[in-house]
Amino acid sequence: MKTLLKLSFVVMAVLSLSACSDKIKETYTVNTPEYLSYDDLRSSFQMKSAQTIIQPGKIYFKDHFIFINEYQKGIHIIDNADPANPRFVSFLELPGNVDMAIKGNMLYADSYIDLVTIDISDMNNIREVDRDEEAFPYIIPGFENGVLSRIDQSKGVITGYKVTEETVEVDRNDITYGVFPRWESSFFAADALSSAKVNSTGNGTGGSMARFTLYGDYLYAIDNASLHLFDVSDNSNPNFTKQIPISWQIETLFPYNQLLFIGAQSGMFIYSLQNPGNPEYISEFRHATACDPVVVEGDYAYVTLRGGNLCGAIESQLDVIDISVIENPEMVKSYSMKEPYGLGIDDDVLFICDGNAGLKIYDASDPLTITDKQIAHYPDVNSYDVIPLGEVLLLIGTDGLYQYDYSDLDNIELLSHIKIYQ
Repeated sequence: MKTLLKLSFVVMAVLSLSACSDKIKETYTVNTPEYLSYDDLRSSFQMKSAQTIIQPGKIYFKDHFIFINEYQKGIHIIDNADPANPRFVSFLELPGNVDMAIKGNMLYADSYIDLVTIDISDMNNIREVDRDEEAFPYIIPGFENGVLSRIDQSKGVITGYKVTEETVEVDRNDITYGVFPRWESSFFAADALSSAKVNSTGNGTGGSMARFTLYGDYLYAIDNASLHLFDVSDNSNPNFTKQIPISWQIETLFPYNQLLFIGAQSGMFIYSLQNPGNPEYISEFRHATACDPVVVEGDYAYVTLRGGNLCGAIESQLDVIDISVIENPEMVKSYSMKEPYGLGIDDDVLFICDGNAGLKIYDASDPLTITDKQIAHYPDVNSYDVIPLGEVLLLIGTDGLYQYDYSDLDNIELLSHIKIYQ
């Protein structure tokens, strides 16, 4: 399961040479991996008292609880019985966590290369009940410019890098300027409650940036190129069943009406879930390289494409795709955006997280005139992803968790805001 990703590095050399010597000196910035041992990783889960949010990631909702990923650190749990007054419950320390999903009273979360099953039936006594080791490919986190020291996977998972400079003397004839050895590896890209319980049936709801999702008795998770299936008919004991190659740079999952929509930097892929244990390819819609979450309602899929940086060179935009003929999806309209991330759709109300440009809300009843019918715009909210819940919108961004009451579209009300402190 260890797919290899080739890394290449450009190094600026500082040369010192003597007129009478064939030796030269080169100085490199060296990124030396820091490891968490496998034993320490697998004994690291803890339920702790509530903590402030510092670097939020994915968001998830189940019953009246909000679960917010603290990037690669763990999961914040918030009691949202009163959306105007959300209360922190606890923090689940889970190194390497990025994604999550909930079936009944079991929370599934990644912890670097492991899939961890956590019993949340009693919010005062949250417990790890199962761990599938090496369920996902080995992770190499990003690092700054320089040379990466060799990876030793036997030492554990990589949690970061120690940056140093190293000067070596080499023979002039052995130098190849500009390109250095490539190492290969794979990656998977407050107050406590007195008697809080989580419903033992049903699934939770994730945002459009999710890489974990549930359908029937199956948990689906994606790495950078493949779909991983786990049978969760016994929800306390996931059983890996298969891995399906999809495409390079897949990013998001969205289930809808026995279909699974997979967002990738190259396009949108559609799979049938008529047999949840064996998703079958139906069709795809290709676009220029861009980061690409997707949501679906009725006969239309809505895709935000974010260009620039590592996401591609195209202009950022919203694409509306007609999926009424599922075997032949066709784009019907494209709208310019600033830097869109996640999005949500609820009964023709479209919510778009346009990054620094804020939260934008549109009437999407006519896909050809969406931006002509803007319902609201909150430009001061740096938005990342949303979950519309019928009347209340959950929004996570770099400056915190926002909740809006949108039951009256003529008078959308901010219910609460939990700030981020850095």
